[in-house]
Amino acid sequence: MEPPSTEKLVRLHNLEIVARGDDGVEFPIVRDVSLSVAPGEVLALIGESGSGKTTIALSMLGYARPGCRISGGTIEVAGERLDTMNDADLRARRGRTVAYVAQSAAAAFNPALTIMRQVIEPALIHGLMDRPAAEAKARALFAKLALPDPDGVGDRYPHQVSGGQLQRLMAAMALITDPQLVIFDEPTTALDVTTQIEVLKAFKAAVRDLGTTAVYVSHDLAVVAQIADRIVVLRHGAMQEEGDTGRILFAPAHDYSRALVAAAAPRAPATSRTPDPVAGEAPLLDLRDVIAGYGGTDRDGFPRTRILDGVSLTIRRGQVLGVIGESGCGKSTLARVVAGLHPPARGQLTLSGTALAGPIAQRSREELRRVQMVFQMADTALNPATPVGRALARPLTFYHGLRGKPLKAEVARLLDLVKLPAALAERLPGELSGGQKQRVNLARALAARPDLILCDEVTSALDPVVAEAVLDLLIELRRELGLAYMFITHDLETVRAIADDVMVLYAGQTVELATRDSLATAPRHPYARLLMASVPELRQGWLEDVGGLFEGRFAHAGGSTAGCRFYPRCDLGTPGRCDTAAPPLRQYDGREIHCHRTIDELIAATK
Repeated sequence: MEPPSTEKLVRLHNLEIVARGDDGVEFPIVRDVSLSVAPGEVLALIGESGSGKTTIALSMLGYARPGCRISGGTIEVAGERLDTMNDADLRARRGRTVAYVAQSAAAAFNPALTIMRQVIEPALIHGLMDRPAAEAKARALFAKLALPDPDGVGDRYPHQVSGGQLQRLMAAMALITDPQLVIFDEPTTALDVTTQIEVLKAFKAAVRDLGTTAVYVSHDLAVVAQIADRIVVLRHGAMQEEGDTGRILFAPAHDYSRALVAAAAPRAPATSRTPDPVAGEAPLLDLRDVIAGYGGTDRDGFPRTRILDGVSLTIRRGQVLGVIGESGCGKSTLARVVAGLHPPARGQLTLSGTALAGPIAQRSREELRRVQMVFQMADTALNPATPVGRALARPLTFYHGLRGKPLKAEVARLLDLVKLPAALAERLPGELSGGQKQRVNLARALAARPDLILCDEVTSALDPVVAEAVLDLLIELRRELGLAYMFITHDLETVRAIADDVMVLYAGQTVELATRDSLATAPRHPYARLLMASVPELRQGWLEDVGGLFEGRFAHAGGSTAGCRFYPRCDLGTPGRCDTAAPPLRQYDGREIHCHRTIDELIAATK
């Protein structure tokens, strides 16, 4: 064992963690991990799902998740051995010596309590200060983390702030005790790109100004490049490589590290293109002026909360339309409207020129077959008690009447189509990896032999290597089967890799529709420009280089709908015009833009 060192705040030596299987037998999930973190350093743990990132990070709290056990090695934090402490001593250090920022802030906050009450709770539990002092410190942290209205945000409830604000409030909760170590566990994974920058800038400033030591868990190398000093690469619970961030990113020594870096690099656009339209053929899918929302309807029949407001789009046979925008812009609601899961309040839907009923219960079996949906979370989309083969058999029987040997053969063919072995037919979803479950999710949609597949964030929950494989599969299936996709995502690199055309949504309205190449190289609408500039680059210092572009542009949509909804964040907005009237539709060079500015003015702004 290495001798204790006063120069390291964290030391793990020969760490071993085991998990207990359904048969009661333990098996290793973390193997012989030794690493250290110096005071004031940010260490990133990276790797694909199941690599042990979070498990190792949680061990620095002296914690192992249910069904797991720290079975060997030493865990030293701030000069104390956590692996030999009793539960009472560990509780005294959790939230005090070591604090934790989870991936999902929405799940971490109690919706029934005010934000201030929850943020100051760790300081009160550990007896560090009285309530007035804790509230004063919380307000100072709110300001440090660039939260709007730092003096008043604590009086709100969690549902009254945005996702990015809630993520920073969770960081304030962690920092209020002045912990010696903060663990950030995928804190920006669920955020869209503009909100991610907002949160990253706040985290980086707080860590720098407070001298915080941090462990940052992520599978996003471009994000890690902005915040980490050193990187540890993990796979199957074992360390593959460690080193300074720059060396790992630009000169990785291990084959797996090189694979991670390659998966994070910008992809070449897909080569498949939409087949030329057949003369006189109606679009596969056509939406005109669709309005949809929640909260009941007003006296005119409009939803009280509009999520989609006048959206129109067309998808031709074999075409891939990408739909992008920030969280809450209406992307998933749009997919649910097309699938019939959320009937629109207004507007028209047609499928191959025939009117398509809004509610799914009013659609024919043939209409249901032709439009299929693949959901973001395969874990919740698949019944955990239903074997894979049975899940695939149901649509084959329902839509095509298959039974017996033909049914079994078609299940095997579908599994082969999505690059899965036939033996998986007998297994339950819980026995599959995340990437395998998403492939089963896709195979179930393919079982209907659809014309259009709605892909709702189908790769966002996957690590880069697995996501790349799923994306390659979708591109290959489109080429082989002539499928059309509506591909919904907030990952701009992903949409660039698969889409022919891209629709940019903001606050339920289309702001720009263009080919993927023209949008990537020359976005014209001010929001499209902001969105494209928000994609982190795989280089250190990028966050500082682009920082000025985003100053004052993180306000969220809301308020009056009389004018352009992007006006409060727009660098080209004109008072008295943009805030009073809806922007007109402008068409040029094969693209559509909704903006008060002329095309010449928009082009000049991008030079």
